[in-house]
Amino acid sequence: MPFDLAVIDLDNTLYAAESGVFARMDKRMTAYVANELNVDSKTADELRVKYWKEYGTTLRGMMLHHGMEPEGFLFDVHNINAHELLERDEALNKALSRLPGRKVIHTNGIREHAERILEALGVLHHFERIYDIRFNNYIPKPSQETLAMLIKEEGSTAERTIVVDDMPDNLAVAAALGCKTVWITHKHDPQTNEGRWDYHLPSFHSLPDHL
Repeated sequence: MPFDLAVIDLDNTLYAAESGVFARMDKRMTAYVANELNVDSKTADELRVKYWKEYGTTLRGMMLHHGMEPEGFLFDVHNINAHELLERDEALNKALSRLPGRKVIHTNGIREHAERILEALGVLHHFERIYDIRFNNYIPKPSQETLAMLIKEEGSTAERTIVVDDMPDNLAVAAALGCKTVWITHKHDPQTNEGRWDYHLPSFHSLPDHL
């Protein structure tokens, strides 16, 4: 077995963005930013996107530029009743069963949200631990420091770790550390340098029997 630790992203990796989960979170996030800064929805939405692009999460930008307390934001944004949007996914369950070794979630969301998503999909039992945005003082992916901390916490090494994600920036950090990488996406844009990754799959469901 070429690895003994699989670090797996949650949103848009284990389930599709089109499920409606992102839409609900984005709406709540925009409303929270508007209320926090006393601005209109259009301005709030522009800031939401701007900070996400610059810092990896809207939260990080709000903390750095506006001194926002994170927990109230995180609780509100992730309060979306995910069970209404997702259902048990037996194909995903089988794909995770094909992946050997210890499996953990690494997400820019919160543990409570991840647990609700994984329960709705029927795959929570596959994961030994959830590393959320709180793990390294709210510093989001991509962060080489955070990923290195996670691997060390798991008692593994980068060379024995495989990282599964939908975001090339997150995979670039993993590759720089020496991890194996799996890019989950339907995209075939040459600007994303898809050849940099060890595997390129259209969905987690198409995970091969052997990596």
